[in-house]
Amino acid sequence: MDWAISSQASQGWEEGSTTRKIKLEQPKFPRALDAISDDVVWAAMKVAEVRIKSLTITKPMIFDVSPTDTPMLTMAKRKKADARYHQWQEDKLEAATSNKAEEGADATYGTAAQTTTLGNYCQISTKTVDISRTLDIVKKYGRKSEVAFQLMKRGKALKRDMEFTICRNQESTNATARATAGWETMIDSTSGNLVRANSAQTADYSVRGFSSASWTAPEDGSTVTFIEADLVSALGLAWEDGGDPSIIMMSKKNKNLFNSFAGVATKYNEVKGTNQAVVTGASDMYVSSYGNHMVKLNRYMRDTAVFCIDPGYISVAYLDGIKKEKMAKTGDSERYLMTVEYALVVDNRDAHATVGGVGV
Repeated sequence: MDWAISSQASQGWEEGSTTRKIKLEQPKFPRALDAISDDVVWAAMKVAEVRIKSLTITKPMIFDVSPTDTPMLTMAKRKKADARYHQWQEDKLEAATSNKAEEGADATYGTAAQTTTLGNYCQISTKTVDISRTLDIVKKYGRKSEVAFQLMKRGKALKRDMEFTICRNQESTNATARATAGWETMIDSTSGNLVRANSAQTADYSVRGFSSASWTAPEDGSTVTFIEADLVSALGLAWEDGGDPSIIMMSKKNKNLFNSFAGVATKYNEVKGTNQAVVTGASDMYVSSYGNHMVKLNRYMRDTAVFCIDPGYISVAYLDGIKKEKMAKTGDSERYLMTVEYALVVDNRDAHATVGGVGV
């Protein structure tokens, strides 16, 4: 029993460290105490043991870097659906003319154009939680209740699934499991503003559009590189129809191409005093002849399309919002079911535009 903890063991300790090795050295007792009793030595060693344990720390924290942003779902207005098949109407004015009439002439009457009725099926998305009674009550790092922790995680994952669905090329179906059409499917070439990037291939990225109460997904075909001329054309089409596509949404691959476009906002930061300059390698703002457009990255989009969105004309209709329900007990565990039933609504397709057939 001739070793004790050094007085330097606790020096230099930094908060946040996990483990620190302790250097032990011979005790510097006076010679008169060489015959110290075993009981005293034993007590000193217990004190050293407690100190060592106190310097070994495991932080009760959980770190998760998984992204939870849902830009399209967050931007969309929230509406109430009243049926499994949600319907809405879009309309537009006739083309402007010089509109001159002969003095004193009788008026002529024509048939007024009717509104266009569109619809989309409400899709049910679910997540489940099944936690044993024992796992929920034992002591755990970073959380008190495993049930609450897993419900939180599954709720975030459910929103990510919704974002994935509404921004891709899913077609609507009334099958055993109903499917809601995604954005890529709903901006078509006949009743919307679609710029087909590969103009030489007229059949590529051909969106079949809305017919017989459902939406048919596009056929990708041969894709080409995303270029600025196609983006400007798409923005112009939406603006000409009365839209204000203030949001441009794209994947990481297309954003890297976009950063070199001539219309991106000037890349500079004003440097004052002795502050260090910041070098900006990208832009979140695009300036075109049709206004200023905020650029948003979307992790769940395909590389085959770039969206030009007027935020005033996109919605998600909920037949039933996100809910969690405790299920009947069938064993030694707690079970929950999370559900949501929703449909993407493009309130008026002419307010938006899509550049399709890109991704090379």
